[in-house]
Amino acid sequence: MSDLDKMKHEPPRTTEQAAAGTTPPSPTPTPNPAVLEEAGSRALAEALRSSFFIVKVIMVLLVVVFFASGVFTVPSQERAIVLRFGKPVGSGEKQLLGSGLHFGFPKPIDEVVRIPIGNVLTISSSAGWYQTTPEAEAANQEPEPGGTLNPATDGYTITADGNIMHVRMKFQYRITDPLNYVLNFKNASNVVQNALDNALFYASSRYTVTQATREDQQGFKELVERRLRALVDQYNLGISVENVVEFKTIPPRQVKQAFEQVTIADIERRKARDDAQAYAGRILATAQGEASAIVNQGQSDAVRFLQDVSAETRYFTNQMGNYEANPEIFKARLLADVMARVMKEAQGRVFTLPRDRANEPSQLWLQLNRPPLRPRPVEQQR
Repeated sequence: MSDLDKMKHEPPRTTEQAAAGTTPPSPTPTPNPAVLEEAGSRALAEALRSSFFIVKVIMVLLVVVFFASGVFTVPSQERAIVLRFGKPVGSGEKQLLGSGLHFGFPKPIDEVVRIPIGNVLTISSSAGWYQTTPEAEAANQEPEPGGTLNPATDGYTITADGNIMHVRMKFQYRITDPLNYVLNFKNASNVVQNALDNALFYASSRYTVTQATREDQQGFKELVERRLRALVDQYNLGISVENVVEFKTIPPRQVKQAFEQVTIADIERRKARDDAQAYAGRILATAQGEASAIVNQGQSDAVRFLQDVSAETRYFTNQMGNYEANPEIFKARLLADVMARVMKEAQGRVFTLPRDRANEPSQLWLQLNRPPLRPRPVEQQR
């Protein structure tokens, strides 16, 4: 191409470019529209093929992950039931899956319900308790009760004598029939909770506030347990009640001081009664001891008297033959024996009076237990 041709094809220069001795850049050649359309189609097709491949890979991975998410493991202390569209899979005991690895379809097709048969579950009821928090109770910082009970926030039960009181209870249970526990109830734990509430209100309606809070708390607790077990059997919940871990009954806090005064008076009454019974026991024991001593003494005297009478009877019987053989000699010998004993034991003076004129027998006077001699004054001794 000649310089003239180049000049024809070059764009005109501006005054500044002419002064600077520069030339404007050559204009960009206009592309062919057909060539551009073909290149775009090829690029779009290549992009679509790459995108479809990536989508296929992702879909395959999603399908694998979807089915793999249905694999689950059941521990040894649990059992499981698979619900497929809300209905249990299998029939009878086969509905219950034991420990190990199992497969099921992921949600929303299948739902795995785990049942902790080896664990001890706990249910507590505060339907009859006033409004508080465990933290406030533990710190002993419960707010002071108002002048009246607020039924909108404070729970209570009505007693047999028309009073009210607060009661709460917590107990432990185990699942013994997992199929009944899961399949027969939408939420079995709520049913257990309602059964406990029912038992508390039932027992309260049969005890006075004094009996339930002071006199017979153990009997009240046993009635609650019996009612709870009866409801568990009636509803066929498939659980066994283990033991009560917390049980408490108190009168309304608004009248706490009055109940404390009644409690103090009752304690004093019982102490006075116990002291009186102890005193009565001591008096009775002493009287019974004295009575036993008197009875024993009387029995001993009676035995001794009978022995003496028996001995005298035997002596009299033995001497009867001698008397009948010779009465005079027997009387003389008997008189001699008596006189010998009398003279031996006599410590005083013996006086014998001679026979009188009427020739009566002589008399014998004995001075027994002679009084001691009084000392004479010194003047009389001289």
